[in-house]
Amino acid sequence: MILLNVQTRTPLLALLMLLGVARPGLAQDYGVTTTENSTVLPVAEAASEVDRESMDERLPRSSPDALRYEPGVFVQQTAHGQGSAYIRGLTGQQTVMLFDDVRMNNSLYRQGPNQYFFTIDSLTLDRIEVIRGSASTRFGSDALGGALRAYSIEPVVGDDRRLSGRAIGRVATADRTRALRAESQVSRDAWAIRAGWGFRLVDELESGGPIYNPQDGELPQVPRFRQDGRTQRGTGFDEVAGDVVAVWQPSENQRLKLAWFDYRQFDVPRTDNCPPPYAPFNECLLYEEQFRDVAYLRWDTRLGALAHNAYAVVSLQRQHERRRQIRPFALADEVGRDEVLTLGLSWSATTRRWEPSDWLNFDVLWGVDAYADTVESKGWQVFSTIDLVRERSRGQYIDGSGYQWGGVFADARFTVARTVRLTAGARQSFVAAQSPGDVTSGTESIDRSWTPAVGHVGVEWWATPWISLVLNVDQGFRAPNLDDLTSRQRTGPGYQFENAALTPETSLTTEAGAVVRTSTVQFDGWLYRMTLANAIARQPRNTEECPPATPACAGSWSRFRLVNLPGESEITGAEAGAKWQMTKTLETRASVSYAVGEGPSPEEGRSQERVPLSRIPPLNGTVELTWRFAPGAYAGASMRWARPQTRLALQDVSDERIPRGGTPGFAVFDLRAGLRVAEHMAVNAVFENVTDEAYRYHGSSVNGPARSLSWQLEVGF
Repeated sequence: MILLNVQTRTPLLALLMLLGVARPGLAQDYGVTTTENSTVLPVAEAASEVDRESMDERLPRSSPDALRYEPGVFVQQTAHGQGSAYIRGLTGQQTVMLFDDVRMNNSLYRQGPNQYFFTIDSLTLDRIEVIRGSASTRFGSDALGGALRAYSIEPVVGDDRRLSGRAIGRVATADRTRALRAESQVSRDAWAIRAGWGFRLVDELESGGPIYNPQDGELPQVPRFRQDGRTQRGTGFDEVAGDVVAVWQPSENQRLKLAWFDYRQFDVPRTDNCPPPYAPFNECLLYEEQFRDVAYLRWDTRLGALAHNAYAVVSLQRQHERRRQIRPFALADEVGRDEVLTLGLSWSATTRRWEPSDWLNFDVLWGVDAYADTVESKGWQVFSTIDLVRERSRGQYIDGSGYQWGGVFADARFTVARTVRLTAGARQSFVAAQSPGDVTSGTESIDRSWTPAVGHVGVEWWATPWISLVLNVDQGFRAPNLDDLTSRQRTGPGYQFENAALTPETSLTTEAGAVVRTSTVQFDGWLYRMTLANAIARQPRNTEECPPATPACAGSWSRFRLVNLPGESEITGAEAGAKWQMTKTLETRASVSYAVGEGPSPEEGRSQERVPLSRIPPLNGTVELTWRFAPGAYAGASMRWARPQTRLALQDVSDERIPRGGTPGFAVFDLRAGLRVAEHMAVNAVFENVTDEAYRYHGSSVNGPARSLSWQLEVGF
């Protein structure tokens, strides 16, 4: 998103440039300047943003939940304490997540949906930017479907208030949420420090009731319900989070930021395995600990023409998981602990804008990044009837494994005749993986590396000051990570084991868009086609093919091994978002998204057949109506809807999270209201699922909340 300083006599121009459609030549005439992060995100692409005001009005339960109203985004939940955003039909390893420009993706990210964006406390966020479509030129490996960029609330430097603070309390009736966050800030002329701490206690989630298999009318195995037929087993959890941020700005062109964020989640049941399908009710896969820590030092500066706006970030992250598979009748629990430390370094700079003639100007975004993972992984068998703990020869991953990745990139933008912008960029990357292997379990040692190169080109034409047309072609890549190459784990479809011979998957995305901006209407619509070569997918395997010393594989209802599919897979789709300012006080927003994917069959001997890709979201959308009837006061209504999804991949059919025959469609209505009487004095409320609809987002283990009330109170000084 480009942020502008424009003379107050041009508010419409500021709006149009903010949304990326007004002619840049006009902006230059009025002395437009950019601010931090302004040039990282090219204008001519499919992107949207969720700001703090929207989050306060919608009251999302998590950071992934905050994305439900964005076009091209569909949020899946394997557990009530987890959430994963699908961008254009892809998620997990195939999308990139960043927090304050620090890359979150590491070498242990799993196939399909994962929970790690949930580990960002949504109450600390200022905004979330969504980039739809391949973003590998800018962000490197994994960015096949797009990128999520979350930014925390900044301390205010030079504020006249030397000391300030606030507390935010939140309550929700569907899961008896009790949450509190308290924070304070002290500031002087050149520096500011903010510290915050919070907790959340969540009980089991009440739904509108069960949904049934379209195929046979039976009750799905996931989730399991309490005797009331509405409360879902395996859905409660607790969390605490804290952060400290210090900013020093000695001059207009120099800024240092030192930050630490800590998130700790406890006793999160994985709903589709608590209990597992067809298993006794007292079995459960429990995430006893899910921790994420990140500390970083950021330097924003201006260093002349080649680094007119620049920043460098040094970061250290820790991802920690401790899981327990509780099996009372087996008289032994399976316990695993995985931890990955990631050291990161990145530099990004934008040149000054050069104008060789009055009809041409250009600038270049360039940079370098590098990350290194160190993995610790252990596994134990804990016997419940005797005081005995037996350590496995390996954990879910291989202890002592390492992974490194990074690259250099450049992205040039040319404005021609003030009505056409041309973009072109390239990245050269390096990725390496090492694992010592394990003889006892038959795990191969690994020492592999790849040097992928990708690029993109695009053109944007301002047909009028209010309409622009865009065409982009982007390459993307994802190198196999340590989860692909070494992991053995339970998944939704069954038990998955590794393949040390995997090769990178690559993509080519072509997208065409139209953007309309006037003083009352904002609209953007996109058509896209993505082809995936060497796509990594799960291939069914027999019990006899299970690796040694892995009893969970033979005991699973189905087994899979990761393979590169021959030929090309394909995802095509369309998405649109609109906002209409009907009157000064009444506005409406809407979004709609559709994707369809197919590729070669992963079954051996049937690769020539074309079959649906796994867990592609159905046709879905949202509508919101908001009435701002007084300063600081609003009331509104919204609807989230989805059509049935009956196009199922082979692994979808074996995935008990998906009802037999597909996931039914739904339409859910919410009501909202709120009042802000001062900067730190506000109340917001959402009356959710007014009709008490029983519904589920496709691929989720958890049905949506029942008719319920959520409210948030903010007080401060």
